[in-house]
Amino acid sequence: MFQRKIIGELEVWASQKNRKPLILRGARQVGKTTAVDIFSKSFDQYLYFNLEKKEEAEVFNAGLAFEDFIQAIFFAKNMSRSKGKILLFIDEIQNSPDAVGMMRYFYESAKDIHVVAAGSLLESMVGKAQISFPVGRVQYLYMYPLSFEEFLLATDAHEALKLYNTIPFPAFAFSKMIQYFHKYCLIGGMPEIVQEYTEKKDIVALAPIYQGLLTSYLDDVSKYAKSRAMVEIIRHAIESVPLEAGHRIKFQGFGKSNYRSREMREALRNLERAMLIYLLYPSTSIQPPIVPDRKKSPRLQFFDTGLLNYFSGLREYYFNMEDLHSFYRGILAEHIVGQEFLSTNRGAKSKLSFWVREKRQSTAEIDFILQYGKYIMPVEVKSGKTGTLRSLHQFINLSDHPYAIRLYSGSLEKVKAKTPLGESYTLLNLPYFLAGKIYDYIGWLIGT
Repeated sequence: MFQRKIIGELEVWASQKNRKPLILRGARQVGKTTAVDIFSKSFDQYLYFNLEKKEEAEVFNAGLAFEDFIQAIFFAKNMSRSKGKILLFIDEIQNSPDAVGMMRYFYESAKDIHVVAAGSLLESMVGKAQISFPVGRVQYLYMYPLSFEEFLLATDAHEALKLYNTIPFPAFAFSKMIQYFHKYCLIGGMPEIVQEYTEKKDIVALAPIYQGLLTSYLDDVSKYAKSRAMVEIIRHAIESVPLEAGHRIKFQGFGKSNYRSREMREALRNLERAMLIYLLYPSTSIQPPIVPDRKKSPRLQFFDTGLLNYFSGLREYYFNMEDLHSFYRGILAEHIVGQEFLSTNRGAKSKLSFWVREKRQSTAEIDFILQYGKYIMPVEVKSGKTGTLRSLHQFINLSDHPYAIRLYSGSLEKVKAKTPLGESYTLLNLPYFLAGKIYDYIGWLIGT
């Protein structure tokens, strides 16, 4: 059990005066239950219900009046409502539509109880049951695999963690931090994998755990699907995603299949609801807000780079590489940057986007755009100090601010530059491993 940043956010939630029941979202096995167990240590009483267990779900499905239901949950755990600070954790809540509907009553009639609910298939299961969480009566937090910062903490790299959180990052620590980051990129951020690695320091021994995770996701297929035919389509999608990650995709024939666009769109969106993938849509926005164009082809992001490496057979190549961008056509560098960007925002369901300009004589694409206050910040992921910035220059020529970011394998530096059209701008060259600190460095770049 290791500390996760989301525990601090749970503590902030618990201290709010007008606190609402909290829905904790995340893919299976990202550590939701463990995080709440750690969080529960600060409470006098902890009531845990796992609604995958029939006998525990029955308490929620008995059709009791709310006051009777409250008495029933305390009775079931042999506890008293009158004793101290109380945390109720409803795990796998998607198995009980009645429990989902009950969230509003906790907010209205039982504010003394801190209520957290979690589930891995919430949107898929809730959609099938045609129910929804009460609007304005619940709050959401989103949980992802371990970020690089959490990986440093979990592997007891405490000095590296201090330097990671030092802005600007000191140049003397660059080489060592790159080594830590490559290791993180190799094994990924799934808690069970990280735990096994910290105990045994054996990369080969991780293979059965990776395979077990894949098997569990395949076993979940029937829960995502609306029909038996869709089971096979989603199974194909899960098995194909690691090979298609990092690419802009077409739904028609996805994964070299004969499946139609409508079928694959539904399958991939089911996986996105389960937070196993993210579909990043392009945008032409140069001023806030970022507006994704869902009519254009999305880019596919898998939820964990370690799993991507294992399923794609890429792990053995990591030991001979110096630059992530030179590896696997640059896709791995973009992928881990995307994973780090997603993990920076747990208070909202992150929707990453990339920038495009598609004209007959001038096409351009920037890997990511991020909104920071009144700015839309272009972010390119490049190899070393070389490589053109043609697309980024096109963005700068159109933009109303003079800032841009390149994530690469080199050291931290600010550079004054000009586009071919003579537009002056400041380029922040940021090492890959600082992607998770991107918003801090944007503030540092523009002086806020």
